[in-house]
Amino acid sequence: MSSCSSTTTTTNPTSTSDMASNATAITDVHPDIIRTHILTKLDGPSLASTSSASSHLQSLSSEDELWREVCNSTWPSTTDPLVSATISSFSSGHRSFFCDAFPTFRPFSRPSHPNRRPWPSVFDLISAVDVHYKNKLVFSQAHLTETVSLWFQCSLLRVDLLDYKETVPTPVKFAGDEETCRADLEEHMSLSWILIDPTHKRAVNLSSLRPVSVKRHWLTGDFLVRYATILAGDLNGDRWESVQCSLMVTCVGEQGGELQVKEVSMQVEDMDGMILSGNDGLVFLQEAMESERRKRGKRGEERERYEEYLEIRRERTEKNQGREWRLDKVFIATGIIIFLAFWAFVL
Repeated sequence: MSSCSSTTTTTNPTSTSDMASNATAITDVHPDIIRTHILTKLDGPSLASTSSASSHLQSLSSEDELWREVCNSTWPSTTDPLVSATISSFSSGHRSFFCDAFPTFRPFSRPSHPNRRPWPSVFDLISAVDVHYKNKLVFSQAHLTETVSLWFQCSLLRVDLLDYKETVPTPVKFAGDEETCRADLEEHMSLSWILIDPTHKRAVNLSSLRPVSVKRHWLTGDFLVRYATILAGDLNGDRWESVQCSLMVTCVGEQGGELQVKEVSMQVEDMDGMILSGNDGLVFLQEAMESERRKRGKRGEERERYEEYLEIRRERTEKNQGREWRLDKVFIATGIIIFLAFWAFVL
C-alpha cells in the first residue's frame, strides 16, 4: 500500500519588509554605470521606453551623446558633418531627429489641410540615404538640394545621388538564376531615405520598410528595386487622390559576379505617373514632415498600399482612355457628316 509523504515548508525568517528595505534602488546606482553598461547597449526604441520609466532614467536617457550614437549606428549617413550639425540644431538634438525619422512614414488617407498652403521659405533640403543588404552597409551618402532657384521650382522634382555611369560595389552576388537574385534583393535589401528640413528642424523617412517591387529591365538587364510611400493628395471632385514618393535603387551585374549599385534616386509622381515639379512636389513633402507619425505597419502593408495605388491609377488611365476614345469617335462622326453634307450640297 502506497503512502503519501507530506512536504514541510520552511519559512524564510527574513520578512518581506526586510527584503524591501535591503533592495537597491536605481537611484543608488552610479549614473556612469547606468550610462556605460545599460543605456549604451540599447537601441532607439528601447532607449525611448527606458526614458519613460522614471524621472531619473529620463534625465540620463536624454543626453544627446547617447542619441547621437543611436542615430549614427542606425543611419551611418548621419555622421556626415552637414547632417550632424543640422541635427544638433533640432529642439532636442538627435533625440528629436530620431523621433521624426525612425517611424516609417504612414500618412493618413487624406491631408489635414484641404486647401494647401504655399511652401514656406526653405533654402535647402538634405537627404540622408543608407542602403543595407543583410544588415551590412552597401551605400551611404548625404546630399544637399537647394530649393529656391527658379530652375528647381520649375523642373521635375528628382534627386539623383550617383552621377551617370558611376557605380558602387556591393557584397550582393548574382548567384543562381534571375528569379533567385530578384527574391534575394526583395528579402534582404533595405533603404532609408531621410529628408531633412534645416529651416524648420523637421525630418521624415520616405522609404518603405521593404521593396514594393523588384523587376529586371527588359533591355539593360538591370535590377530595379523600388521603394515607395503613398502621400496624401488633393481633392479631385468627390475623391481624394494620392501621390507617390518613388525611391529607386538600380543594381547591375553579370551572373556569377557581384551586383553594383548604379542609381539611387527619388521622385514624386502624381496619379497619371507624371513627375511633379519642384514647386508642387515640395508641398507634399512639407505635409509629410508635418504629419503625425504612426506606428510601423505589418510587413507587406506598404506593398498592399502600393498595389492599391497602382490599381487606382490603372482605373484612372482606363477611364481617361475611354473618354478620349469617345471624343475621337465624336470627331470622326462629325467629320464624316460634314464630308457627306458637303458632297450632297455639291451634287
